[in-house]
Amino acid sequence: MTEQTTEPSAAPTPPDEPTPASRARAAVVAALALTVTGALTGALWAWIAPSIHAVVAKTHSGERVHDYLGSESEHFFDAPCLMLGLLTVLAVVAPVLAWQWRRRRGPAMVVGLSLGLVGAAAVAATVGAVLVLLRYGSVNFDAIPLPGSPAVAYVVEAPPVFFAQGPWQVAVTLVWPAAIAALVYALLASADARDDLGAVPAAERPPDALPVGAGGSADAS
Repeated sequence: MTEQTTEPSAAPTPPDEPTPASRARAAVVAALALTVTGALTGALWAWIAPSIHAVVAKTHSGERVHDYLGSESEHFFDAPCLMLGLLTVLAVVAPVLAWQWRRRRGPAMVVGLSLGLVGAAAVAATVGAVLVLLRYGSVNFDAIPLPGSPAVAYVVEAPPVFFAQGPWQVAVTLVWPAAIAALVYALLASADARDDLGAVPAAERPPDALPVGAGGSADAS
């Protein structure tokens, strides 16, 4: 009577650990992709941003005055809010998508997202400003011709990208999406108890691997 022996199946080969170079490449890819997306965001903003209608007139004394029709002056606030809203949507979606890249989770990806979103905001603002300038042109109220009587002319002004042209207002707009993305990524990381942030799925871990707790130490009995 012969005995049949079965050899134990070989343990699955553990996946390769991401190297610093691979993490850096992933961060660069994320930053470049976000910068390109910023150009599309700026084009979308230029398409949907409300223009500003104004009237220019000359008084009986010959003084030139201008004013905005109805509530059109509110668009000086609405248009920058719209840009900020589009960048906020991008800042929420980007880290959620980056989190799906399991093997590249970590601080390097946060740096890539932050730099990419600052670049995306700068590109979006530049593209948006250029497109609305090409569409509506630059308005100089002092140079608008006022023939006839009454001397009145109606003009359309391009919407602004920023709330103001001061350096602090511009800086807040550029840094805003990066801060939102870092917060979203931090929330995703805090919800994962593993030290590697789940970069290696449980199905791919070797069978003899000990469970790792939130503190990173293996429980031994």
